Amino acid sequence: MSITLELAKDLISRASVTPEDAGCQDVMIARLQALGFSVERLRFDDVDNFWARRGDSGDVLAFAGHTDVVPAGPLAEWSSDPFKPEIRDGLLYGRGSADMKGSLAAMITACERFIDTHPDHQGSIAFLITSDEEGPSINGTVKVVEHLENRHEKIKWCLVGEPSSSQQLGDVIKNGRRGSLNGYLTVSGKQGHVAYPQLADNPIHRLTPALTELCAQEWDQGNEFFPPTTFQVSNLNSGTGAENVIPGTVTAKFNFRFSTETTDEELKRSVHSILDKHQLNYELQWRLSGNPFITPPGELVNAAIESVRQVVGIDTELSTSGGTSDGRFIAPTGAQVLELGPLNATIHQVNECVSCDDLDKLSQMYEGILERLLT
Repeated sequence: MSITLELAKDLISRASVTPEDAGCQDVMIARLQALGFSVERLRFDDVDNFWARRGDSGDVLAFAGHTDVVPAGPLAEWSSDPFKPEIRDGLLYGRGSADMKGSLAAMITACERFIDTHPDHQGSIAFLITSDEEGPSINGTVKVVEHLENRHEKIKWCLVGEPSSSQQLGDVIKNGRRGSLNGYLTVSGKQGHVAYPQLADNPIHRLTPALTELCAQEWDQGNEFFPPTTFQVSNLNSGTGAENVIPGTVTAKFNFRFSTETTDEELKRSVHSILDKHQLNYELQWRLSGNPFITPPGELVNAAIESVRQVVGIDTELSTSGGTSDGRFIAPTGAQVLELGPLNATIHQVNECVSCDDLDKLSQMYEGILERLLT
């Protein structure tokens, strides 16, 4: 069994359901300290984080990731205990195998080999690890980044181990992410009997034309890195459950996934303008999950593309698709940020798994990036 696979199994065996770390970070810290990393434990509220760095000068290449996992779901549907890793037909099964304890193991073993070969490497290697990525993401990476920014400690290149691959390891690298803006809308009317609509004011009827316009709106046309901004309603609720009652309110939750061609403030203004035009009596609350970011071709992108080609012999695709990641907290500091990890086909699912061979290859990819940037 490879060293990377052994470490991945150790991490998976720890039931670190968000925001619990369950000792995963202790395992990683011990390995890093043996390599000469200085480690800073950073606990914010109920969340364990750490910042580890080897080297005190030069450009910083940071590995970023999370030890927390989503709940396992119905245990009876799993073929094996989600926190007792098993290997079957060349696949490692367990919660977090793909998202993202396999990547964490690959990062550690890549650094072990690289430092063994290059003990006096250029620049600095760092790890930014949290147990709050799958949860609210308010006491994890964002707080660590604030801590680093306050003392003017900068990351130049950042590799996030999120499962980026689609059909084959390394076929997709995420070099950016769309922004995410959530809206919570309440439209008020007047409750009444369905037989006497003249005595009521149906908020569903009021909202429908405005919602139709919002759904049909073209917000932008995207650009070479991003598809056009999208608007999606995720929840729509109203009524008392009775057949003969006109409701008094209707609530809608919606989300924008937006490109760099627009801003959250521009989207807010446009929505308010449409709602006001339809003369709705409404309240609207907003929550910005993250702004879009992009890392164009350059040092980090080129190093990753070349490393993928060397290890698996394919030309990778750069993509900004998918949801958000903790890269959204790191990119605004000026860092070049990429996400490179295993296949995402089973993440958050029952029987989550990852190819054992892919873990070794991923570790080789990370080592190749270290070689290209720090030697």
